[in-house]
Formats: sequence, C-alpha cells, structure tokens
Amino acid sequence: MKPRVLFFDAVGTLFRVRGSVGQIYGQVAADYGVEVDPQALDRAFYQAFSAAPAGAQPGLTGSDLLAWERAWWQQVVQETFAQLGSLQTFSRFEAFFDQVFELFAGGDPWELYPETLPVLQTLQEQGIRLGVISNFDSRLLPVLRQLQLDAYFSSITLSTQVGYAKPDALIFRAALATQGIPSEQAWHIGDSYRQDYLGAKAAGLNALWLDRSEQQEDPRPDKTQARTPDLWGALTAIQKG
Repeated sequence: MKPRVLFFDAVGTLFRVRGSVGQIYGQVAADYGVEVDPQALDRAFYQAFSAAPAGAQPGLTGSDLLAWERAWWQQVVQETFAQLGSLQTFSRFEAFFDQVFELFAGGDPWELYPETLPVLQTLQEQGIRLGVISNFDSRLLPVLRQLQLDAYFSSITLSTQVGYAKPDALIFRAALATQGIPSEQAWHIGDSYRQDYLGAKAAGLNALWLDRSEQQEDPRPDKTQARTPDLWGALTAIQKG
C-alpha cells in the first residue's frame, strides 16, 4: 500500500557533515591557539557523543529548552577535547564553543547527499506527505531552511522538543500525531539500525535501514531485508511495497 506519510531522519540520511566534525572543530580551535589532530578529534567526538545521555528532556520549552540543548552539546564538546588532553589548553573555551555551536546552526558545515533533492521531488510529485523525525536539536530548523529542504516537509519532529529521543516509541507517536495517521500507513527511513529501523518498527511503522557503509554482507543479526544503500534504493523499495 502506498504510504500516506514518509518520515526521514536528518543527519546521515538527508545530509552529512562537510568533511568531518574533527576537521571543523580543529580549524576553529586553531583560531584560539589550540592545535589538535583532526582525525583524533573526530574519534574523540564520536566516543563522547555515543556516551552522552539521550538528547531529550521532557517538559522543557522556550528559553529553558534552548539553554538545555546548549548545555548538552557543551558537555559533549568539552568531553571531546578532554579525552585528548586539550581542554586545559583553551584560554577561551566558552568563546570557542559559542562559535562552533552557532556554526552548526547554519548551512556551511553541511552538504546534501547527491540523491536527496531528486528523491524528495519525486515523492512530492507522487503526492506522498513527508516529515522529519530527528534526534537533532532546535538548530535543525534553520539548517533545513538554509539547505532548502524545509519546503518539502509538512512536519518536523525533534527529540528535544517532544522530550523523547529515538529509539523511544514516543517520538514516533508524536510524529504520527502531527500527521493524524495510524502507524501502519507511515514509513520511516534512517541511517541508524537501532534508532531508526528498530525504533520505527517497534512503534508500528514500516521502516527501512539506510546503510551507506557499502558493506556487501548485512552485519545485523536479523539479516534484515529492509536495507538500502541510498535514498534511490529506499524509493524503489517503497514503490514495491
């Protein structure tokens, strides 16, 4: 059955960091007199990011929410540099963090995957409503505008705004509520097997795992067939039902 709504994850699905987080952090840190190897920074960032608590806190709105988002990210960035013994070398870490935090609220650090716009245009022409379900924060809204993606989506559901992060079923239910449809009439596509694929399935949605790793063998224990290497593959799978 043709889906009534198709939800997408954002980072790693529709667009990616231009270069790497480590390269961007390293370039900005150099302006503050701190020299750090970009590859080491990249590894430290993903370790700190993976170890951080869920990016959601129920009950926050307005300025309280924005302050919480900022504090959550500051802890991740502090831990990134602390792992490499570079945190204490900053004389102005707060200013550095302010700069990188605002940088990632714009379009410059991001780039679209080549197939993103053609696939979204095709789905829009087919009359399928589109939405975003993301564990990003409020900065995703200006990022989508600057990447000229916002006009494609009739709903954007953020973990920080609803208070629950993927793979929690409640964030998927919040997205369904904005669209006013039951879960069986919706699909979700994302690059995280646990957060996107298993999370959506557990919430009752149809799901596809976007695996851009180019591995020939499925590394997951259930050998899922709902696996696609890019968004064109996802479109084909959805059309086949």
